[in-house]
Amino acid sequence: MIFFSRRGAESKSVRNRMFEFHLPENYCNRQIKENLTAYLFITPSILVIGTFIILPILYAVFLSLHKVQMLGGIHYRFFGLGNFQRLLTDERVGIALKNTAEYVAVVVPTQTILALGLAVTLNSGIHGKNWWRILYFLPTVTSSAVLTLIFMWIYNTNGLLNNFLAFLKLPIYNWLGDPSVALKGIMIMNIWSTAPFFMVIYLAALQDIPQTLYEAAELDGANSWEQFIYITLPLLRPVTFFVIAMGMIGTFQLFDQSYIFSGGTGGPNNATLTLVLLIYQTVFRNLQMGYGAAIAFLLASVIITLTLIQRQFFGGDKI
Repeated sequence: MIFFSRRGAESKSVRNRMFEFHLPENYCNRQIKENLTAYLFITPSILVIGTFIILPILYAVFLSLHKVQMLGGIHYRFFGLGNFQRLLTDERVGIALKNTAEYVAVVVPTQTILALGLAVTLNSGIHGKNWWRILYFLPTVTSSAVLTLIFMWIYNTNGLLNNFLAFLKLPIYNWLGDPSVALKGIMIMNIWSTAPFFMVIYLAALQDIPQTLYEAAELDGANSWEQFIYITLPLLRPVTFFVIAMGMIGTFQLFDQSYIFSGGTGGPNNATLTLVLLIYQTVFRNLQMGYGAAIAFLLASVIITLTLIQRQFFGGDKI
């Protein structure tokens, strides 16, 4: 019995040695060096993200839960959810949210459709399309403040637009002083200035679609409209998601045009008051940093929620 037990132990030891995995002696040192090198390369990015994104967000959370006294030194007093409760009763927050939502609902679909139409046109065999691309893209590289001042001159009571409307025997408006049209003037300006940027994105996506798909569809008898509906639009779906998402985020952050148009008041009669302009007024004029942070989180939650809904609408994980 002892003999067989010894033989069994020896055979088991042999099997263990057959499947034993030996690492090179310098493997662990090399792995540590590679990990340290990787961490060294990503350290600058971590420092930048932590300094300019993570820390400000954490500080904003801290501010939203406090009342901040800024006169005679900065003093914090814990306020809990009081700043967020105030959002529910503040009339100006409701006005700003309504104006911003109206602005987004008009500008984003319009600029997306216009950008796609321009891209499809320039992607066709139009004569001098390179010059048209440059001409269309010029508003995008122009300063937003300069464009706003130019449009304020155009929107003047005796400005170019009203003179043109009068020439056509159409009603004229006080674009800068009438609450019913003030926000629409900003909409027109931003649609005109931002659509070319998204046009370039669509144009790049259109040129990436294989022409063989259109040739095959044409052989099957599909006309140009059917090719656009069943080939172009489905293949542009991820790009459309990007365009709408970026357009929505940008329009929700409307500030400079509204500030210049109204002189920082959001007028006339709060017609151009947006959430970002309200945050500016709350923090830098009323010195209510805690409440301004609460409004900022309201804006962020709206943007994130709508982006997630839109992502689900455009295909979710398929994009």
